[in-house]
Amino acid sequence: MSQPTNSGIITDKNGERVIPESKRADGSTRKAIKVRPGYRPPEDVEVYKNRTAEGFRQRGKGPVPGAEGLKEDKSDQQSSAAANKNAKRREARKKAKAAGETEGEDQKTAAEAAPAPKPEEVDPEAEREKKARNLKKKLRQAKELKDKKDGGESLLPEQIAKVIKINELIRELDALGFDSEGEPKIAKASSEAKEDST
Repeated sequence: MSQPTNSGIITDKNGERVIPESKRADGSTRKAIKVRPGYRPPEDVEVYKNRTAEGFRQRGKGPVPGAEGLKEDKSDQQSSAAANKNAKRREARKKAKAAGETEGEDQKTAAEAAPAPKPEEVDPEAEREKKARNLKKKLRQAKELKDKKDGGESLLPEQIAKVIKINELIRELDALGFDSEGEPKIAKASSEAKEDST
Protein backbone atom coordinates (compact mmCIF):
# COMPACT_ATOMS: atom_id res chain seq x y z
CA MET A 1 0.00 0.00 0.00
CA SER A 2 1.13 3.53 -0.77
CA GLN A 3 0.95 6.73 1.24
CA PRO A 4 -2.51 8.36 1.13
CA THR A 5 -2.84 11.51 -0.97
CA ASN A 6 -4.37 14.76 0.29
CA SER A 7 -7.83 13.42 -0.54
CA GLY A 8 -7.12 10.08 1.21
CA ILE A 9 -6.74 7.94 -1.93
CA ILE A 10 -4.27 5.06 -1.69
CA THR A 11 -3.01 2.57 -4.26
CA ASP A 12 -3.52 -1.04 -3.14
CA LYS A 13 -1.48 -4.16 -3.97
CA ASN A 14 -3.30 -4.71 -7.27
CA GLY A 15 -2.49 -1.15 -8.47
CA GLU A 16 -6.07 0.03 -8.04
CA ARG A 17 -6.72 3.37 -6.43
CA VAL A 18 -9.22 3.33 -3.59
CA ILE A 19 -10.45 5.38 -0.67
CA PRO A 20 -9.97 2.88 2.19
CA GLU A 21 -12.80 1.85 4.46
CA SER A 22 -13.23 3.99 7.54
CA LYS A 23 -15.33 4.26 10.69
CA ARG A 24 -18.12 6.78 11.05
CA ALA A 25 -18.72 8.74 14.25
CA ASP A 26 -21.58 6.40 15.18
CA GLY A 27 -19.26 3.38 14.98
CA SER A 28 -20.52 1.93 11.66
CA THR A 29 -18.05 1.08 8.91
CA ARG A 30 -17.83 2.92 5.60
CA LYS A 31 -16.98 0.58 2.67
CA ALA A 32 -13.85 1.16 0.54
CA ILE A 33 -14.57 3.17 -2.59
CA LYS A 34 -12.86 2.46 -5.91
CA VAL A 35 -11.52 5.52 -7.74
CA ARG A 36 -11.77 5.39 -11.49
CA PRO A 37 -8.42 5.44 -13.35
CA GLY A 38 -7.18 8.90 -14.34
CA TYR A 39 -9.40 10.75 -11.87
CA ARG A 40 -7.64 13.35 -9.73
CA PRO A 41 -9.74 15.01 -7.04
CA PRO A 42 -9.34 18.78 -6.56
CA GLU A 43 -7.43 18.25 -3.31
CA ASP A 44 -4.70 16.37 -5.21
CA VAL A 45 -4.33 18.80 -8.11
CA GLU A 46 -1.14 20.78 -7.74
CA VAL A 47 -1.69 24.53 -7.65
CA TYR A 48 0.02 26.41 -10.46
CA LYS A 49 2.52 28.91 -9.12
CA ASN A 50 3.62 31.82 -11.22
CA ARG A 51 7.23 32.50 -10.28
CA THR A 52 6.95 36.21 -11.04
CA ALA A 53 3.81 36.65 -8.97
CA GLU A 54 5.27 34.57 -6.17
CA GLY A 55 8.40 36.72 -6.22
CA PHE A 56 6.24 39.85 -6.06
CA ARG A 57 4.39 38.50 -3.01
CA GLN A 58 7.64 37.57 -1.33
CA ARG A 59 9.18 41.05 -1.70
CA GLY A 60 11.05 42.02 1.38
CA LYS A 61 10.87 38.44 2.72
CA GLY A 62 13.87 37.20 0.84
CA PRO A 63 15.67 37.29 -2.49
CA VAL A 64 13.65 37.47 -5.69
CA PRO A 65 14.34 34.51 -7.99
CA GLY A 66 16.67 35.60 -10.76
CA ALA A 67 17.58 38.89 -9.10
CA GLU A 68 20.93 37.72 -7.70
CA GLY A 69 22.73 38.63 -10.94
CA LEU A 70 21.25 42.11 -10.98
CA LYS A 71 22.67 42.97 -7.58
CA GLU A 72 26.17 42.10 -8.73
CA ASP A 73 25.87 44.22 -11.88
CA LYS A 74 24.92 47.41 -10.04
CA SER A 75 27.83 49.57 -9.18
CA ASP A 76 27.87 51.47 -5.90
CA GLN A 77 28.82 54.65 -7.73
CA GLN A 78 25.64 54.70 -9.85
CA SER A 79 23.29 54.04 -6.97
CA SER A 80 24.96 56.64 -4.79
CA ALA A 81 24.76 59.25 -7.58
CA ALA A 82 21.03 58.63 -7.94
CA ALA A 83 20.58 58.71 -4.17
CA ASN A 84 22.46 62.01 -3.98
CA LYS A 85 20.35 63.50 -6.74
CA ASN A 86 17.12 62.45 -5.01
CA ALA A 87 18.38 63.78 -1.67
CA LYS A 88 19.14 67.15 -3.27
CA ARG A 89 15.63 67.26 -4.78
CA ARG A 90 14.03 66.49 -1.42
CA GLU A 91 16.10 69.18 0.26
CA ALA A 92 15.18 71.76 -2.40
CA ARG A 93 11.48 70.89 -1.97
CA LYS A 94 11.73 71.35 1.80
CA LYS A 95 13.41 74.74 1.38
CA ALA A 96 10.82 75.87 -1.18
CA LYS A 97 7.99 74.72 1.06
CA ALA A 98 9.46 76.52 4.07
CA ALA A 99 9.97 79.71 2.02
CA GLY A 100 6.42 79.43 0.63
CA GLU A 101 4.96 79.13 4.13
CA THR A 102 6.73 82.27 5.36
CA GLU A 103 5.69 84.18 2.23
CA GLY A 104 2.16 82.92 2.66
CA GLU A 105 2.09 84.23 6.22
CA ASP A 106 3.36 87.64 5.03
CA GLN A 107 0.70 87.71 2.34
CA LYS A 108 -2.00 86.81 4.88
CA THR A 109 -1.08 89.70 7.13
CA ALA A 110 -0.97 92.10 4.17
CA ALA A 111 -4.36 90.84 2.98
CA GLU A 112 -5.86 91.29 6.42
CA ALA A 113 -4.59 94.88 6.59
CA ALA A 114 -5.86 95.86 3.11
CA PRO A 115 -9.63 95.96 2.54
CA ALA A 116 -11.01 93.31 0.23
CA PRO A 117 -11.71 94.63 -3.27
CA LYS A 118 -15.40 94.87 -4.09
CA PRO A 119 -16.61 92.86 -7.06
CA GLU A 120 -17.27 95.03 -10.07
CA GLU A 121 -20.85 96.18 -10.18
CA VAL A 122 -22.59 95.05 -13.32
CA ASP A 123 -24.37 97.78 -15.24
CA PRO A 124 -27.97 96.54 -15.60
CA GLU A 125 -28.41 98.51 -18.83
CA ALA A 126 -25.35 96.84 -20.36
CA GLU A 127 -26.61 93.42 -19.26
CA ARG A 128 -30.02 94.11 -20.79
CA GLU A 129 -28.45 95.15 -24.10
CA LYS A 130 -26.17 92.10 -24.10
CA LYS A 131 -29.14 89.80 -23.56
CA ALA A 132 -31.06 91.62 -26.28
CA ARG A 133 -28.16 91.15 -28.73
CA ASN A 134 -28.16 87.41 -27.99
CA LEU A 135 -31.90 87.16 -28.47
CA LYS A 136 -31.72 89.23 -31.68
CA LYS A 137 -29.08 86.87 -33.06
CA LYS A 138 -31.16 83.79 -32.19
CA LEU A 139 -34.24 85.41 -33.73
CA ARG A 140 -32.38 86.21 -36.96
CA GLN A 141 -31.12 82.61 -37.21
CA ALA A 142 -34.60 81.22 -36.53
CA LYS A 143 -36.12 83.44 -39.25
CA GLU A 144 -33.47 82.28 -41.74
CA LEU A 145 -34.33 78.67 -40.91
CA LYS A 146 -38.03 79.43 -41.35
CA ASP A 147 -37.30 80.90 -44.81
CA LYS A 148 -35.38 77.73 -45.71
CA LYS A 149 -38.29 75.60 -44.51
CA ASP A 150 -40.74 77.70 -46.54
CA GLY A 151 -38.41 77.25 -49.53
CA GLY A 152 -38.88 73.48 -49.30
CA GLU A 153 -35.63 72.45 -47.60
CA SER A 154 -35.78 69.74 -44.94
CA LEU A 155 -34.58 70.79 -41.51
CA LEU A 156 -33.09 68.86 -38.62
CA PRO A 157 -35.19 68.45 -35.46
CA GLU A 158 -33.01 71.00 -33.61
CA GLN A 159 -33.55 73.51 -36.40
CA ILE A 160 -37.30 72.97 -36.34
CA ALA A 161 -37.25 73.60 -32.57
CA LYS A 162 -35.52 76.94 -33.24
CA VAL A 163 -38.22 77.92 -35.76
CA ILE A 164 -40.93 77.09 -33.22
CA LYS A 165 -39.29 79.42 -30.66
CA ILE A 166 -39.61 82.55 -32.84
CA ASN A 167 -42.67 83.88 -30.92
CA GLU A 168 -40.99 83.14 -27.59
CA LEU A 169 -37.86 85.08 -28.62
CA ILE A 170 -40.03 88.05 -29.71
CA ARG A 171 -41.81 88.00 -26.30
CA GLU A 172 -38.45 87.97 -24.47
CA LEU A 173 -37.21 90.91 -26.55
CA ASP A 174 -40.48 92.74 -25.80
CA ALA A 175 -40.01 92.13 -22.06
CA LEU A 176 -36.55 93.67 -22.30
CA GLY A 177 -37.99 96.74 -24.06
CA PHE A 178 -37.01 95.90 -27.64
CA ASP A 179 -39.17 95.34 -30.70
CA SER A 180 -39.10 92.22 -32.91
CA GLU A 181 -36.21 93.67 -34.93
CA GLY A 182 -34.08 94.16 -31.80
CA GLU A 183 -34.43 97.98 -31.77
CA PRO A 184 -35.17 99.72 -28.45
CA LYS A 185 -38.87 100.63 -28.22
CA ILE A 186 -38.19 103.94 -26.46
CA ALA A 187 -35.87 105.20 -29.19
CA LYS A 188 -38.31 104.03 -31.87
CA ALA A 189 -41.25 105.75 -30.17
CA SER A 190 -39.31 109.03 -29.81
CA SER A 191 -38.21 108.93 -33.48
CA GLU A 192 -41.82 108.33 -34.57
CA ALA A 193 -42.94 111.27 -32.40
CA LYS A 194 -40.35 113.48 -34.06
CA GLU A 195 -41.56 112.42 -37.51
CA ASP A 196 -45.18 113.20 -36.52
CA SER A 197 -44.25 116.68 -35.27
CA THR A 198 -42.58 117.63 -38.53
